[in-house]
Amino acid sequence: MLFNSYEFIFAFLPVVLAVCFVTARLWGGGIAQLWLTAASLYFYASWNVKYLPLLLGSILFNYAIARLLVRTEDEARRRTILLFTTALNLALLGYYKYTNYFLDTVNTVAGTHFSFAELALPLGISFYTFQQLTLLVDISQGTIKQFRFRDFLLFVTFFPHLIAGPIVHHREMMPQFEAADYRARWDNLAVGLTLFVVGLFKKAVLADGIASQVIPLYSGANQPVTLVYAWGAAVGFVLQMYFDFSGYSEMALGLARMVGIKLPMNFNSPLKATNIIQYWSCWHITLTRFLTAYIYNPIAVALTRARIAAGKPGLKGPKTTPAAFVMLTAIPTAATMFLSGLWHGAGNHYLVFGLLHAFYLVTAHAWRMYRPKFYKDTASYDRLMKPVGLVLTFVAATVALTYFRADSVAIGNNIVAGMFGFHGIALPNVIESRLPALGHILAQAGVAFGPGSLPVLLTLYAWMAVLLLIALIPPNILQIMRAWEPAITLPAPYLKDGKLAPASRLFARLEWQPTTGWAIGVAAMTVLGILALSQVTEFLYWQF
Repeated sequence: MLFNSYEFIFAFLPVVLAVCFVTARLWGGGIAQLWLTAASLYFYASWNVKYLPLLLGSILFNYAIARLLVRTEDEARRRTILLFTTALNLALLGYYKYTNYFLDTVNTVAGTHFSFAELALPLGISFYTFQQLTLLVDISQGTIKQFRFRDFLLFVTFFPHLIAGPIVHHREMMPQFEAADYRARWDNLAVGLTLFVVGLFKKAVLADGIASQVIPLYSGANQPVTLVYAWGAAVGFVLQMYFDFSGYSEMALGLARMVGIKLPMNFNSPLKATNIIQYWSCWHITLTRFLTAYIYNPIAVALTRARIAAGKPGLKGPKTTPAAFVMLTAIPTAATMFLSGLWHGAGNHYLVFGLLHAFYLVTAHAWRMYRPKFYKDTASYDRLMKPVGLVLTFVAATVALTYFRADSVAIGNNIVAGMFGFHGIALPNVIESRLPALGHILAQAGVAFGPGSLPVLLTLYAWMAVLLLIALIPPNILQIMRAWEPAITLPAPYLKDGKLAPASRLFARLEWQPTTGWAIGVAAMTVLGILALSQVTEFLYWQF
């Protein structure tokens, strides 16, 4: 059962909300919370009921460990318990996610023929595993002392974030679960419904709309891809992923808000980023937060302590030595992004995705650290480089996401090589036959002609133009609804000296209010989103 399915929208969601509100009014928030937990477990089981015991087993095991950690006063023992539990959780995740990938790699390298029954990846296993690990780490560090089992259960299973995030923290959710009365409130329903409908429109109309143009290009990428088609495939997928993932994130926010729960922001217009560091602070924000807190920081701290113990200098801004930068910034970044690529999927193309971002981030951090040596005027540098940085960041992210989408490194190579002109330029031969004069000019410029549909190509580029304008120009829905607190964390307001900046006047005109105009707009998006559901497709991040 998917968020963007008739079954979910017209059956599951209305029943869940109605029973939640009635039970909360008649018997209180505790019973309503138990109902939401039961509904969440049903939601998960509707995908494949045989993996429900795996989810419940994971929850019961980690809850028992959590209680043990709370009772354990000895810090060394808590650390041992945490390491053992983390290893078991990751081993279970690795078994389902990486067994076949590992065997395929061994067979390729060693020429062996090991085989194993193909394992179906349990839905959401990465997300609920990581979420429980964050809780266990916080408990082991002494930041959490008390929690109820019913809160822990809903913390893991809450259906708006169970499958594809956001990855939430105890401090964000447990206080809300304890305080919520789960009753119907018009403001929660209005804000939640708006977020859900905007997300549905993004997914069903925009993401799935361009997906139909992009999928054939990747399917045919076993052969070299020429320039125009390569850029169409690469940028087309970036936009598909952008609207698919932002759509899912907003639907999750909306679903939680309908019952009075706020989730953290997980997506904040990353295509507007002017450097790759900013990009990662806006794309899958809660995953970036997890990777930083639980992978990057421990590695960086350990290396910093080792370096200080050896009497070697640390980071000193532009005066940082190359050795210190490599040890304290480059290595933790590379390790983190390598693991990020591995987390996203079992395949060499995902590792390429992670390593490319490692290279991007290390380069960006190096330039940020040493740039003042070469360009001291920060204000003039920003005026010059922000537009350049926007383009460079977009191209870099596009190249990396091409490998993310490709089924293999070879297919990714074919498209990326085509993007940079290594496979030449080819256009549909209808141009040559219908417009011979233009065809002659293009041929002289080195353009080849071959099979292909010109209307299909033009449709793809029209989709790309429209979606780029939507992604880059208007404020996002969380900015538009900022005054109504649609999420726990919110994007910074468009302010300059305490007032709306001139470039952001559109924000003031679009600001969400429970008015007739907005009601009509949401209704129109609802109709378009529902009509686009004739062929329901999974969210791209549900495979992780």
